[in-house]
Amino acid sequence: MVQKMTRREVREQIFKVLFDVEFHEEAEIDQQIELYFERLPEDDSCGYPSSIPEEEKKYIGEKTAKVAKLIPEIDEKINAVAKGWKTQRMGKADLSILRLAVYEMQYDEEIPVNVAINEAVELAKKFGSDDSPAFANGILAKLV
Repeated sequence: MVQKMTRREVREQIFKVLFDVEFHEEAEIDQQIELYFERLPEDDSCGYPSSIPEEEKKYIGEKTAKVAKLIPEIDEKINAVAKGWKTQRMGKADLSILRLAVYEMQYDEEIPVNVAINEAVELAKKFGSDDSPAFANGILAKLV
């Protein structure tokens, strides 16, 4: 039986797919989502679940596509509050974390704003630099 993933694990997968998408054309989003799932290792020694339930794959793919389609609009919001740090200059991991958090804060009514910010900070601790958690918290706090 495939074990259900926690919301945090699902969010982490969405972040990873968004990060991958950053290096490809918008028209390739659906293909990149499919490739992401094909590349998952068979075991969880790298921190990946050994298998993601189909229902969650569908959710991850749909949410990633929704965020990706809103990137220009989300980036405008980030650029409006990120003085001296426009999205073009941001690290790709930080940018992907911010995009996901802004989407959750402003477009996903199921996610409370404080949860979106907290989860972004946790992703930043795990995947960003030492300064990433404070950077993400500072940017997102200005969008509340």
